Amino acid sequence: MDDKEIVELYWQRSEQAIKETADKYGAYCRKISLNILSDLSDSEENVNDAYMQTWLSIPPHKPDSLMAFLGKLTRNLALNRYKAMHAKKRFGNQFAMSLDELSDCTPSNRIVEQEAEIAELGKSISRFLYSQKEDIRNVFVCRYFYCDSVEEISDRFGYSQSKIKSMLMRTRIHLKSYLKKEGYYEE
Repeated sequence: MDDKEIVELYWQRSEQAIKETADKYGAYCRKISLNILSDLSDSEENVNDAYMQTWLSIPPHKPDSLMAFLGKLTRNLALNRYKAMHAKKRFGNQFAMSLDELSDCTPSNRIVEQEAEIAELGKSISRFLYSQKEDIRNVFVCRYFYCDSVEEISDRFGYSQSKIKSMLMRTRIHLKSYLKKEGYYEE
């Protein structure tokens, strides 16, 4: 069943929509969730929460890309769950490691108080990524959006793990420089 048909089932308030969503995107949502939460039980619960949130969100939303909609929703719910579970202590999972890697190139010393500023930072990062070669952009997104391990990215793209690590490091350095030019760092 294609995405438009599944979205239409949500609009009709048919419970079949959740079954079709789970059949088509269950593995995708579990992967995102597991990469962040590192626990199968928590991930399954998170994916179920994502299905419920999708049910509550469609309508009124009518996403053009159900996959992107589910991915973002699943990721945001997993991030919220992760923060709640690890408010005082960070564990060494892929999500924590990817956050640590990014901490050197993001303006963490600056407190961002408004949603508009956060959105602008996201747009700046997107502009930066679209200025990069496609393979660099894809590796970066796999690591820092989907929280895939370096090994998984290496297998997916056919590069050595050291090449992936090097690509990520160079991209983070370039991103930091770009964000400095954009004014996200105080000199």
